[in-house]
Amino acid sequence: MSVIVEIIDTLENKVEKLILKIKRLDQNTQELKIELTKSAHIIQTQSNEIEALKSQYETLKIANSLLGSDDNKRDTKLKINSLIREIDYCIAQLSD
Repeated sequence: MSVIVEIIDTLENKVEKLILKIKRLDQNTQELKIELTKSAHIIQTQSNEIEALKSQYETLKIANSLLGSDDNKRDTKLKINSLIREIDYCIAQLSD
């Protein structure tokens, strides 16, 4: 009978250890989920910042071309032509 009691005690100890391990793993999973959410938020913020900086870069490139730089003259002309077409389209819509 004492052998059975020892086996049951050993089994209970192992089950308790497993339960503790599961709790630690659950806690670790929650921490990782929080970290993942924070990382996703940081990535989104940085993506928005990159897009804003790209827009500013394009604006500065065009402004630099208008000031006399030959580097981006073609891009500036294309942008101006595009803006003129948009204005013409708006005027045509207003006159209808």
